[in-house]
Amino acid sequence: MPAAVDLVLQCARGLHSPPFSETLLARCRENTGASAILAPAPHVRRLCGARRTPGFDCEILPLLEHERIDFAFIDNEKKFGDFGLIAFDMDSTLITIECIDELADFAGKKAEVAAVTAAAMRGEIDYRESLARRLALLAGLDARVLAEVYAERLLFSPGARELLAAAQESQMRTAILSGGFTYFTERLRIELGLDFATSNELEISGGKLTGRVKGHIVDAAAKAAHLVRLTEELGLTRERVIAVGDGANDLPMLANAGFSVAFHAKPAVRQKTSVALNFSGLDGILNFFS
Repeated sequence: MPAAVDLVLQCARGLHSPPFSETLLARCRENTGASAILAPAPHVRRLCGARRTPGFDCEILPLLEHERIDFAFIDNEKKFGDFGLIAFDMDSTLITIECIDELADFAGKKAEVAAVTAAAMRGEIDYRESLARRLALLAGLDARVLAEVYAERLLFSPGARELLAAAQESQMRTAILSGGFTYFTERLRIELGLDFATSNELEISGGKLTGRVKGHIVDAAAKAAHLVRLTEELGLTRERVIAVGDGANDLPMLANAGFSVAFHAKPAVRQKTSVALNFSGLDGILNFFS
């Protein structure tokens, strides 16, 4: 851990009133030896000069979880503008839904497909196998439902627009690297002004989904490879890359970023990233940087 470390505490905007009790902050300061407490926003507290101790893990972590407060020990010299690329998973990260589950709803098979999706995100099923199983259940579905899902069911995750606006203001390049589908990633790329988007292309024949994808499958390894390629093409080092994801399929991609974020993620993912946001919106990433 770097010598100069801050403890950042944050909760979802408007979740608590007041968001932090003086007792909780005092206990955090006592258990970390922090020299000062700053309040950059009502839902954020930054404890300067903190260090992680056994007392913090034993006494403070359960309290933060109970109060739905995210935390991270962060090098206080990190600045958001120092990064050159931020890459997002799409489903359940940049957007709130799993697109394939919503497509399955139109086929009357949402529960069946969602169960496979959840198992894949927990790492219990190989992604390629899970994709093949789920797509097979969509064979024969009218392709017009793609537009319905995008228009009626797709919602951005809280803080997504704010984070992207900050990234673009900092002249950071932005990307979606997804095991989802190009119908959605390309529209998001255009609507949000993203620089890059990579995902799977659904095969359509006679106006119906065939239950297959065209070309190479974008799985966990492919997502990681695309991130490495973008990093090299942009002339960046790994340390200048942020990656955000939520499932086991994102782990190789996250491992190739200097700053990795588990967003409302499965436990296995939270344990292998730089930070985890379990309650805050995507714009909570901004609060980690000085």
